[in-house]
Amino acid sequence: MTPAMDGLYEQLRIALHQVWRRRWLALGVAWGLCLVGWLVVALIPNRYESVAHVFVQPQSLLPTQVGITPQDRQGDLVRIRQTLTSTGNLEQVVRSTELATMVASDRDLAEQVQMLRETINVTQQQDNMFEISATANVRGFSNAQNAKLASDVVGKLLDLFVAGSLGSDQQEANQSLAFLDQELKRREADLQAAEQKRVEFEQQYLGQLPGEGSIEQRLAANRSELAGLDQQLVEAQSSLAALRGQLGSTPATLPGTGASGSASGQIQALESQLAGYAARGWTDSHPDVVATRAQIARLRPLAAREGPGAGGMPNPSYVSLRTVIAEKEGQVQAASSRKAQLQAESVQLTAKQATEPGVAAQQAQMNRDYDVLKRQYDKLLEDREQLRLRSDVQSKTDTVKVKVVDPPSRPTVPISPNRPLLLSAILFVALGAGAGAAFVAGQLQTTFPTQGKLTAATGLPVLGSIGQVWTEARRAEARQKLAWLAGGAGALAAGYAILMAVEFWQRSQVA
Repeated sequence: MTPAMDGLYEQLRIALHQVWRRRWLALGVAWGLCLVGWLVVALIPNRYESVAHVFVQPQSLLPTQVGITPQDRQGDLVRIRQTLTSTGNLEQVVRSTELATMVASDRDLAEQVQMLRETINVTQQQDNMFEISATANVRGFSNAQNAKLASDVVGKLLDLFVAGSLGSDQQEANQSLAFLDQELKRREADLQAAEQKRVEFEQQYLGQLPGEGSIEQRLAANRSELAGLDQQLVEAQSSLAALRGQLGSTPATLPGTGASGSASGQIQALESQLAGYAARGWTDSHPDVVATRAQIARLRPLAAREGPGAGGMPNPSYVSLRTVIAEKEGQVQAASSRKAQLQAESVQLTAKQATEPGVAAQQAQMNRDYDVLKRQYDKLLEDREQLRLRSDVQSKTDTVKVKVVDPPSRPTVPISPNRPLLLSAILFVALGAGAGAAFVAGQLQTTFPTQGKLTAATGLPVLGSIGQVWTEARRAEARQKLAWLAGGAGALAAGYAILMAVEFWQRSQVA
């Protein structure tokens, strides 16, 4: 053994000797600390915890069709989790468990609700899994009562969670629908009043003018239509001029013989044209109808004088050009008439706007108010129908499927305090503290446990040492004290064993 090891061994022997010499101090300190520590542990109430797991699977087909997005369904689940510990729900939990025996007033009820809010935990885990847990350590309740209370609280919360998931808050939906119906009735009355006011205004100021809408809208429509008519007139007049030029270079008849080239034949052809004009709906005052009748009148004297075989054959191209020209002239005349009508309307509207400038501004404001009311009414109507459909989907179909994975557990072992561990730790700490107190007391005394210590302290050589002389009476007294020491240490160990036995017996009673 090396000198260093010899020194350590010597120090250990000295420390053990000092502790042994003051063994009653060590035992007393250990007893005192154990009594205090075990008493504190005994006063800590047991806390029991119950846990349940619920799996929620939202419906993925029909809600999406009516506009209920996955984000909305996830928000509903979060809302259910948050409102699960609302005051109303917790009051139901208090009244349905043994906590009702502790409620004698509204103040007591509020205290129990606050206590539950601090001991309940609802956690949303992955894959729509929810964990509902609750702890109970009510003073005055036995361990079995606290364990049952924790399980009952979780069971009631589980019922509320399922009801909140499947019920989809129908009462809130009904209240929202009633509010929207009331708002729709009010907006409908406002809309009808605005519409009646606008009709009366138009009858008073604008009823004599053609068209619908404000003066600015009518003027804008007239300008747009006039621009289109001008373009049509230019195109029709250009086409008509070209057709007339082509008609001037086309002969009315072709050389030939036969009744078809005589005046009688021409009269027959012209009468056929008149029949075609009548089929188109032309009146007798139409220029082409008047010209054709005049031409027939001129040909009748000639037809009376001509003999058989006189005259020539009518030119089909000439007849066709005359027909097309007549159609173009009719289009030009109709467009010109419409243009004149629009110009007259524009003049009237401009005069109305100039003579009564406030009317236009008043009508514009009235139209804007009406449009705003109409948009609000349509939006409320759409929201009401959407809400009604969503409410029907949530109330009449299983929007979510709730499956209880783990029912509320019935705890048999408290989650805190861990009495076996605390009792053992207090025992070992007390023993260590007792030994430490004895060692410190030995260090404070000016004695020398060995000859080497005395030589080191005085610097003088020690010639010898005399051991303790044991007499029979001294030995009997030492044995008696040793028995008392063993009894004190055994009593400490027995107290520890009894406390551990009581703890496990209480646990067995809860189970």
